[in-house]
Amino acid sequence: MLQRKLLLLCFLCVNITGKALAQQADTTDLMAQLEKESDSKNATNYTTATFKTTRLVNGHTVENVGKGVLDVKISHRFGTLNKGGYEFFGLDNATMRLGLDYGINRYLMVGIGRSTFQKTFDGLVKIKLLRQSTGKRNMPITLSYIGTAALMSLKWADTSRKNYFSSRLSYTHQLIIARKFSEGTSLQLMPTYIHRNLAVLATDPNDLYAIGIGGRQKLTKRLSFNVEYYYQIPGYRIEGTTNPLSVGFDIETGGHVFQLHFTNSTGMTERNFITGTTGKWEKGDVLFGFNISRVFTIGKN
Repeated sequence: MLQRKLLLLCFLCVNITGKALAQQADTTDLMAQLEKESDSKNATNYTTATFKTTRLVNGHTVENVGKGVLDVKISHRFGTLNKGGYEFFGLDNATMRLGLDYGINRYLMVGIGRSTFQKTFDGLVKIKLLRQSTGKRNMPITLSYIGTAALMSLKWADTSRKNYFSSRLSYTHQLIIARKFSEGTSLQLMPTYIHRNLAVLATDPNDLYAIGIGGRQKLTKRLSFNVEYYYQIPGYRIEGTTNPLSVGFDIETGGHVFQLHFTNSTGMTERNFITGTTGKWEKGDVLFGFNISRVFTIGKN
């Protein structure tokens, strides 16, 4: 009888101790979860890889190269597809741009370039003003500013008149407002102002305005589809030009990103492709082209 009572007492003690330990474990798990949620709320989680590279097709994205990173970018455009078989559907003709972009820090990037189209030199500065984030700091968009200057170095058409160096210059100011909606979908708006020191015709404005829209849809881990379109504001556009439309694909191949695309723009600087496009998609004035980007770390991260 005494043994039964002792066994019953031991069983009760073990049962009570087990429940107490279980309750303590549950309390510990709950506290850990609460601490994790608290840390998550107190931390700022920034969105990354809104776009794959600093360029969507012709125009910029909100992405910058990293601090101390040099991005060597070669952009190539063949002739229009409607040239037919004699011109090998445009492959017999080509224009290109060689560009170098360098990251000063995570927010500031500078770059230079040279295009064969109109023998144009260009320089740029890109500043990331806002970053999309959640948590302690909730920011729904990423915002970047881009300022560029372009120098057309073609020989003067009329050397008998007085020509000014300043007439070769044009300037672009652009804001890029972007949002990454999901792992595979990103969109951006690009309000743009372009000033040309010299207009070709007296009736053409020196100040030009356009608004662009672009997007990226991820198809696989290393492949995405891109689209880019700029609408020129009526009354602030060059007579006879068309709105540039470009579509293409980003292919990531390890050390570099390879971009294939179709566009009705021959030029690859803002002045040329936003306000100087004359090709029409419906007439087959479509150029096949590509961008190749290769990055090198040359400074301290």
